[in-house]
Amino acid sequence: MALADLFRKKSSGNVAKDRLKFVLVSDRANCSPDTMKLLRDDIIKVISKYMEIDPEGLDIQITETESENRNGRVPALYANIPIRDMRHSSR
Repeated sequence: MALADLFRKKSSGNVAKDRLKFVLVSDRANCSPDTMKLLRDDIIKVISKYMEIDPEGLDIQITETESENRNGRVPALYANIPIRDMRHSSR
């Protein structure tokens, strides 16, 4: 991937594909698209306090995984968050 690819605006096809993926994930998790949007916005807000991220590249998925005590499958939240830079503060 070239550096210019990082700043390229997404095509309408890619935006539509992202929206469809968002709806499918929400449905699989029995979570409304509005709730998923709020979750995504909150994650961006909190993480942005500590690092500069690429919100356009953020990918959040709710999937299923085996529970820790091996008694069934449970929902799991996975987030792929591209980090541009760490924020340095004296807190």
